Amino acid sequence: MSRVHRQRRLRARVPKVTPFWWFMRMGGGPKPYSDVWKLCQPCWKRINFVPLVVVAMFCSASYLLGIWQHIGAPTVLTAISCDGKATDASLVVGGAPMLDFAAHHAADESDVAIPAAREFTACDAKYSEYTPCEDRDRSLRFDRDRLIYRERHCPEKGELLKCLVPAPAGYRNPFPWPASRDAAWFANVPHRELTVEKAVQNWIRVDGDKFLFPGGGTMFPDGADAYIEDIDRLIPLRDGSIRTAIDTGCGVASWGAYLLSRNILTMSFAPRDSHEAQVQFALERGVPAMIGVLASNRLPYPSRAFDMAHCSRCLIPWHLYDGQYLIEVDRVLRPGGYWILSGPPINWKRQWKGWKRTEADLSAEQSAIEAVARSLCWKKLKEKGDIAVWQKPANHIHCKASRKVIKSPQFCQAQNPDAAWYTKMETCITPLPEVAGIREIAGGELKKWPERLTAVPPRIASGSPDGVTPETFRQDTELWKKRLGYYKTVINQLEQKGRYRNLLDMNAKFGGFAAALIDDPVWVMNVVPTAANTNTLGVIYERGLIGTYQDWCEAMSTYPRTYDLLHADRVFSLYKGRCEMEDILLEMDRILRPEGTVIVRDDVDVLIKIKSVTDGMRWDSQIADHEDSPHQREKLLVVVKTRQIAAFQPTQPRLEQQHKAKEKTCQKSSNFVISSDSIAPRSPNKAPEAPTEILFLMKRDDRMLPPNPES
Repeated sequence: MSRVHRQRRLRARVPKVTPFWWFMRMGGGPKPYSDVWKLCQPCWKRINFVPLVVVAMFCSASYLLGIWQHIGAPTVLTAISCDGKATDASLVVGGAPMLDFAAHHAADESDVAIPAAREFTACDAKYSEYTPCEDRDRSLRFDRDRLIYRERHCPEKGELLKCLVPAPAGYRNPFPWPASRDAAWFANVPHRELTVEKAVQNWIRVDGDKFLFPGGGTMFPDGADAYIEDIDRLIPLRDGSIRTAIDTGCGVASWGAYLLSRNILTMSFAPRDSHEAQVQFALERGVPAMIGVLASNRLPYPSRAFDMAHCSRCLIPWHLYDGQYLIEVDRVLRPGGYWILSGPPINWKRQWKGWKRTEADLSAEQSAIEAVARSLCWKKLKEKGDIAVWQKPANHIHCKASRKVIKSPQFCQAQNPDAAWYTKMETCITPLPEVAGIREIAGGELKKWPERLTAVPPRIASGSPDGVTPETFRQDTELWKKRLGYYKTVINQLEQKGRYRNLLDMNAKFGGFAAALIDDPVWVMNVVPTAANTNTLGVIYERGLIGTYQDWCEAMSTYPRTYDLLHADRVFSLYKGRCEMEDILLEMDRILRPEGTVIVRDDVDVLIKIKSVTDGMRWDSQIADHEDSPHQREKLLVVVKTRQIAAFQPTQPRLEQQHKAKEKTCQKSSNFVISSDSIAPRSPNKAPEAPTEILFLMKRDDRMLPPNPES
């Protein structure tokens, strides 16, 4: 056979295209026809493709399952307390993954300077109720005339405490609303003074480890509800025309507490004085309140803010100082608003003996009050029993004409009626906006509640503040509805009724955040910072919401552990270069309750700096994406503050040993410690499962810390 013929036969025995099944059978199938394949036959016998296919299918299934879990069910971090209780004070993140912005490389040219974390220690136990700007020791340095020493007197920069204000021993979560209206834990506000001083007036009483609030008051021993019904017979409280009220000298705020059921939101205030913690009791009950006093400065509210003002034996000398205090009430009272006075000197002919004052003295006081009211052009509507009601005019047409006869007080000239941050009171009437006719309401007529909430406020409709249009307002309202919906996907507790009660919006703008929460059982203190470019607090009040001015370089006029949730929208960018970031964060820690939540919206670079400070406060932090896109520079920083660190108590070594033993036990059982009185205790023999992800900022439960030398 020729050489060419043999080559042809050999090529014919080798297939031109090797089929797929050919390779699959090389491990044990029929042998190839060509002798060429004998060179590779041992290799093919060692290859088995079945395991490779199974592994590929398993990896694909795992990948798809991971995507489904990420989009579907949210991941929950559960923490176990030292008390052996699981807690619901965790954050749930559904479609909002938490982001890691920690530095994993060095950069020589970085425009974000991140300082080293400073460790903050616990303040001494005596600071558990510390109110920096109403500190009793510091206030004694100031003038006692007209109670000026009880106004805000904030510490200088060198006097600021750089420590974490502790909770009192035995602190527990407040009762959820509405149960909190009628009860509070004694350990949270450990003061019995009011139970003794006001025992016969039915303000408050002790029942075991709780305070009970029967709803009584100095002028309503039968209860606040019955007292409010008496007022309702004099002026309309249920038709929606009265929405915002101010209670001067509020006591434990029972009047404001019982008005809530009538959809009337009351700003209650009282000084920090010999009646220990009356405002603190109000806030513990879940009722809006602030520390405040009528002395020499204006109240921190805009003009034309309240539909109704109230004084029930509030001990304010309305007839003195040329009627300045009543003039200030006139400033914050809306056109057509009501002023209610009960107690001395009203009904003095019947009550003078019980008040231990002379008839002549009481008669002269009432005459002086009525003279001041007439000089303000108020009309006395009714006086029935212990209650008298005056009404402010709807405009100042007649009042200005009367100045030809009534020489004092005159109308203020060239004055900003809404300026109220350390602004001195004046003995002049704040003029109402001009009107075209005698029946027109100055500043514009407000809608009745609840239409008032979403209607364009008259201030915006009239072009004040500058640059804000009705369309801007409507867009802001819709924006915050959207943002709140996103918040509820990030923080599952926002969906739980009763989890939050007292909320604070640190930069409220138009009050959109509070308006979006209107159907939830919460109230929001809307703050317009003094550093804001536009004063919008008057707009907030025209929506039927409440709020105050505040400089966040200073402490707020409230007690520690006031709020369940803080919302800080661009606050730190606003105060950049004005004061230290750590001072704002320490104040936030002071006023936030244990297991409270913080939401910070800001530029990502600012949030990284905030995190560097909170690390020193023993908080664990995470950042979440913006609701619109992960490409937005604005992000969210979310906080859950666990049990407040206990104060250092060197005189109680046994208690210290117990805390240390408790902490040691916790460290063995869980990396994160949190507690709640509403969850059943876990089994002591079952270790908690380790969380797969840390999805929020949480403050560790470091029970015993050394005392701060600066405190």
